[in-house]
Amino acid sequence: MITHINGKLIELNPAYAVIECNGVGYLLNITLNTYSKLGDSESCKLFTHLAVKEDSHTLYGFFDALERKIFRMLISVSGVGASTARVILSSMESVEIRDAIVNEDVALIKSVKGIGIKTAQRIILDLKDKMLKAFDDIEISLKSGNRNREEALSALEVLGFPMKAVHKLIDKLVENEPHMEVEELVKKALKQL
Repeated sequence: MITHINGKLIELNPAYAVIECNGVGYLLNITLNTYSKLGDSESCKLFTHLAVKEDSHTLYGFFDALERKIFRMLISVSGVGASTARVILSSMESVEIRDAIVNEDVALIKSVKGIGIKTAQRIILDLKDKMLKAFDDIEISLKSGNRNREEALSALEVLGFPMKAVHKLIDKLVENEPHMEVEELVKKALKQL
C-alpha cells in the first residue's frame, strides 16, 4: 500500500495532481480543499489511498491524514463511492464533515450536491460511532462545548422521556439557539414532547 508521495509537483488542477517522485509521475485524484492548500507549491507531500478495482488502480491524494481518514470512512458507507466522497470533501472541510456526522446534522450533509436525505442519514448512522471512537477529542469537545445541552438531556431522561426522541428535539433546539439556558431548553422541549 502506498501511504504517501513526496516529490515535485508537475501538474495541478482542481481534479488531480501529478507528482514526480524519483523519475516516476504519479497522477492523484484530489479534492478542492487539497487543491487550494497546494497552491503554487513546487514540491509537496500528499497522503494517499489506493483504490483497486477489477479494471483500474486509482490513487487519491490528500493534503493531510485527517482528510484521508474521513475519505476512507465515507467510502466504507454503502452507496458512497470514491467520487461521492471526493464531492463531500470538496464541499466542506474535514473537521466540518466530522462534526456534522457526530452532531447528526442531516441538513448540512444533505446540502452537498448529489447527496439525498437517505444517503445523509445512512452516512450518519454508519459513521457516528466510528467517528467517536476514532477521534478521542470529539466527545470531550461536545460535552464541554454545550453543557446546557447535556444538562437538559439529563433532566428529561430523569423525567422518563425516551432518549432517542429527546436527543433529536434538544439538538434541534440547540441548533436554532446555541446559547439557550438549561431551564429554557427543558421548558421548550416539554412543550413539544
